[in-house]
Amino acid sequence: MSNRPASILWLLLLSWAAVASARGETTPLSAAIEARVATTVNQGELSIRGQAIAATSVIADFYTRRGFAPAWTDPRNVDDLLRAIVDSADDGLSPADYHLATLAQMRPEMRLPDTTDFERADFELLLTDAIVRLGYHLWFGKVDPQRFSSSWNLSRTWPGLDAAAELEAVLATGQLYRQIARARPAHPFYAALRSELAKMRRVALAGGWPELSAGPTLEPGASDARVPVLREVLLATGDLDAPLRPEAPSAGDPLLYDAALLEAVKRFQQRMGLGADGRVGSGTQAELRVPVEDRIRQLRVNLDRGRVLLYQIPEEFLVVNIAGAEAAYLRGDEVLWRSRVQVGTPYRETPEYRSELTYLVFNPTWTVPPTIIRNDILPAARRDPYSITRRGLNVIDSTGAIIDPGSVDWTRFSTGHIPYTLRQDPGPSNALGRVKFMFPNPYNVYLHDTPSKSLFDKDTRTTSSGCVRVQQPFELAKLLLDDPGNWNEATIAATIARGDIQNVTLRRRVPIILAYWTAWVDPEGVVNFRRDVYGRDAAWAKALDEPFSFRRQPLSDER
Repeated sequence: MSNRPASILWLLLLSWAAVASARGETTPLSAAIEARVATTVNQGELSIRGQAIAATSVIADFYTRRGFAPAWTDPRNVDDLLRAIVDSADDGLSPADYHLATLAQMRPEMRLPDTTDFERADFELLLTDAIVRLGYHLWFGKVDPQRFSSSWNLSRTWPGLDAAAELEAVLATGQLYRQIARARPAHPFYAALRSELAKMRRVALAGGWPELSAGPTLEPGASDARVPVLREVLLATGDLDAPLRPEAPSAGDPLLYDAALLEAVKRFQQRMGLGADGRVGSGTQAELRVPVEDRIRQLRVNLDRGRVLLYQIPEEFLVVNIAGAEAAYLRGDEVLWRSRVQVGTPYRETPEYRSELTYLVFNPTWTVPPTIIRNDILPAARRDPYSITRRGLNVIDSTGAIIDPGSVDWTRFSTGHIPYTLRQDPGPSNALGRVKFMFPNPYNVYLHDTPSKSLFDKDTRTTSSGCVRVQQPFELAKLLLDDPGNWNEATIAATIARGDIQNVTLRRRVPIILAYWTAWVDPEGVVNFRRDVYGRDAAWAKALDEPFSFRRQPLSDER
């Protein structure tokens, strides 16, 4: 028996009774469709030629409303759907998820005179299941991010979704292919990634690129046996321009690391987030050895992230790319501000989250959170209580009084929840620097300035305890405050110089998105890749290749 709630079964039975009384004579095909739909409801599942029907609820609702009349009577709609399924590979999806092979096999059979009504009904339901599956993946993304984090709050919503009515409407347009394409994210970011996936697949079909042998740093101007392979790799990646006459013999020493190759290496390093010095050291060599199949996987994973994240994007917002350790303030397609940032270590990851910036604090104090107390403060304090004061922290008791850390037996505490507050006063050495940017979230995470300026020069900037340290915080403060009369460079500098704590509420809330992109196309049209610093891509890619399944989606904006 079905595990579907009895109330749904009852409503469907009532609907069928109403339809049967109103529709008049039943055709053999509609009777066959009705029988197949009844099987999906009564048994909770239906398999057609080994293909499981997943959209059972939508199919039951859709065909019940139609009086079980066939919906795929226009051959153009069938053509458009099959074309869209084939094209889903360009989105990094698998056409097999949408019954491509079975539908392609069944379609010519539908033209044969001895095809039964039940076979035609099976073709109907398989087409309907395919379009629901495809639309679902293009709209919501295939992978459920909550399988990685139960606190994920970036879920796609579709208020008042009536899937059966939507399906009826798109079939009636006579432009099904165009309607399916509209389900993709409209943001240029997505289209650019999709284009890069196609390019990378062409490179793969051409044989990819050879593997560069590991070895000592390749210096510009040097002669090395690895140079010809380096040149081949950079030709394949598009960083080195092909010679105008590829059939002509190479001029000079083919082992020479020449000026043209130097510029290509710098372009490659910049795309990978490495210092663009032209020296091919261990970090650059490692990126050059990443095979084309892995780059394709990165693009597929980030396209699916795009389907999850790139919806209802506001006109103006702040985005932090955790994997790229960069932040940008965007207004439409214009980048108003960009900065390097430092993000959480692999042991204290910066969360992916969507919220709104509401206020900022000049000259903030820093209250040490429980995780840092447990992991950093207590181990040292057990050996030497005055390690706390050497860190510039005060120990404050429940009355608000500052007490001597030597008067506390720190060995009594094993967690970060202690009956004291550890706080650092404002100043140039404060862990939060001179300004912090606040947005509601359950992680006690925010953006802030930092005294650790030298860490911004590193290629890998996973150095914080989860918050986001910003390299250009005062430019960001000026943008967010959006009040040049009262808040400009001079007034911000004067406020900081006074040293007083000052909270400033933003005149308008600014959306902020903390996301994790390991591949993207920059405003100049150049594809960038970054290392998967938190190891999330492999899990996402595995889920992307798993068999189709629905995940529960909210139908409103409630989270």
